[in-house]
Amino acid sequence: MRILLVEDEKNLSNAIEFILKKNKYIVDCVYDGENGLDYALSNIYDLIILDIMLPKLDGVEILKNIRKEKISTPVLFLTAKSTLEDKVVGLDAGADDYLSKPFEIEELLARIRAMLRRKGDIIKDDTITFKDIKLNINNYTLYCNDKSIQLPLKEFNIMQIFINNPNNIITKEFLLEKVWGYDTEAEYNNVEVYISFLRKKLARIGSKVEIKTSRGIGYYMEYKV
Repeated sequence: MRILLVEDEKNLSNAIEFILKKNKYIVDCVYDGENGLDYALSNIYDLIILDIMLPKLDGVEILKNIRKEKISTPVLFLTAKSTLEDKVVGLDAGADDYLSKPFEIEELLARIRAMLRRKGDIIKDDTITFKDIKLNINNYTLYCNDKSIQLPLKEFNIMQIFINNPNNIITKEFLLEKVWGYDTEAEYNNVEVYISFLRKKLARIGSKVEIKTSRGIGYYMEYKV
């Protein structure tokens, strides 16, 4: 799961980023409204955490802009503006939830889980599956029958995307942005290298699942009968 955090107070942003990464979320942090809008419009995020009082462009305007572009990514306002009127304005602008500062980190994590659950992306147990493979999201281990192999973080993220989208072609552009980040300098050959690593590991554990290439577009998973 990739989260965009738009928070201009860098110490707080760093603390939230640390906690989210510890809970196995991928996090991109930006510190002003203009960059926040630019990142949000990429539409690669599973959830956006947004302050209201930001330099250059405030959070409510960011939210109005992304909703105007038909981007339905769940948005949580995390802000010091705590009056009832502030909350009404934020929710009416299209926010999915609103949490006032100061806050408890356990409540923030619970609200994130609830928002992703409503979105339909929450994982109900420790594993996700496709055909004969199973991926444990807590220890990054890929299983097939009685064989298993632990994946490095980027390989885990790519495999998670494939398993969560088993009938879709996943473009190289999407993988670059989702796994390496919106402003990455990585290139398509980085994706190709990691796909090669995953193909070898699927073969090593004896899976009949293959990652196939859709020429000029991207990749998809196929199960050999």
